[in-house]
Amino acid sequence: MTRPAAVRDTRSVAAWDLETDVAVVGFGAAGACAAIEATAGGADTLVLERASGGGGTSALSGGLVYLGGGTAVQRACGFEDTPDAMYRFLMAACGPGPDEAKIRLYADESVAHFDWLVAAGVPFRPSYYPEPGLEPPGDDGLVYSGGEDAHPFARVIPPAPRGHKPRHAGAAGGFLMQCLVAAAERTPARIDVDTRCETLIVDDTRRVVGLIARQGGAERLVRARRGVILCAGGFVQNPAMVLRYCPVIARCKYKLGQEGDDGRAIRMAMGAGATVVRMEAAEVAIPLTPPRRLMRGILVNRHGQRFINEDTYFGRIGQESLFHQDGRMWLLVDDGVYERNMAGMEPAHVEETVADLERALAMPPGALEWTVDYYNRHAARGEDPLHHKGAGLLQALDRPPYAAIDCSVDRALYATFTLGGLHTTVDGEVLDPDGEVVPGLYAAGRTTSGLAAAGYASGLSLADATYFGRRAGRAAAAGGR
Repeated sequence: MTRPAAVRDTRSVAAWDLETDVAVVGFGAAGACAAIEATAGGADTLVLERASGGGGTSALSGGLVYLGGGTAVQRACGFEDTPDAMYRFLMAACGPGPDEAKIRLYADESVAHFDWLVAAGVPFRPSYYPEPGLEPPGDDGLVYSGGEDAHPFARVIPPAPRGHKPRHAGAAGGFLMQCLVAAAERTPARIDVDTRCETLIVDDTRRVVGLIARQGGAERLVRARRGVILCAGGFVQNPAMVLRYCPVIARCKYKLGQEGDDGRAIRMAMGAGATVVRMEAAEVAIPLTPPRRLMRGILVNRHGQRFINEDTYFGRIGQESLFHQDGRMWLLVDDGVYERNMAGMEPAHVEETVADLERALAMPPGALEWTVDYYNRHAARGEDPLHHKGAGLLQALDRPPYAAIDCSVDRALYATFTLGGLHTTVDGEVLDPDGEVVPGLYAAGRTTSGLAAAGYASGLSLADATYFGRRAGRAAAAGGR
């Protein structure tokens, strides 16, 4: 990790190289939406992007945006949803310790946010894809993306799919960013690429009034009369920060993020007095599905015990495995269940009996046998009293041979990114350790701790970035406090 950026004060500034009302750092989903709304609010806006073009990590994503409450796509596909049902699900799925104010506001305004995205040029096809989890392979616009139709949520909250994918075949993150970048470029905002922002500048009252950027090796001092908005990603690509704040994800093979997800924006803000929250939180997705029917098998830990309902969101399974099962997990299937999943995962062990499989996996004697016997007896009756897997995926494992697919963190693809970051208000104002606003400083997207405190559902990052990026843009344009 490079040395944390120290703050500078205006007494060291002889002259400004650039001046603007609002400076937006980063041109991913959050930065694009912040720029659009800042200019709509009448602010002269300058976007500074370290790469050679817009997109950021958002362009690498599957493109799902978590939207609900009764969007036009949901209604067209025959699904009923309400802001309250969406709020209740997010409060349950994003914890522990979710940000209730952000979730309440987003649930209430999600339909309007969907309409805003459409007006900004993001199209959605009103069609439903029935295989939950990842983005649809075609251009279908709606999918279950967070385990809403599985235990524990479906038992208490009316399930509804809320993963909205822009109308584009396959992963749609790049297409989404093409739409948002084009929308930002239609505004009067100035966009400077190949520009790396390094340090914030404060005045004698400790208000953030600008920043130091580097363009082509030259230092550029940028004055921001109304505010600076940090939208430059998380810190998953900074090994030192990962080891300091969230060391468990260092074991994951795939870090989801661009080079710019190095925590620099977070450290810039900390230099100006900002505080961070939930830095130990991370999303951990393991591609067990599709197909979901493979989850007729059972997931067991190193003790040969089931620990979760297999039909839930694969990100929920990944988090449970890594954070609570030491990253040791096997998918047990029989000849009636086995098939290759999307990731092509192959069995590590194949045996004629569960007892032989138990010995091959060096599990406690009798543990796996008891687990399978208990599961089979209840599955035959369409029941899962321990973990409440849906009846449609309950099937006794009684057709040898039996196979164990090693889904452990050192053997399988665990895709991770950080969820912690700057503590912000619903308007993107950055807070200090006492809960007071750092004047002139705003943030959005993965630079902040947003809707997902610890739990996650696919699409929440782009939801966070686009919606709260908009709010930060409007607040900064209004001049802040």
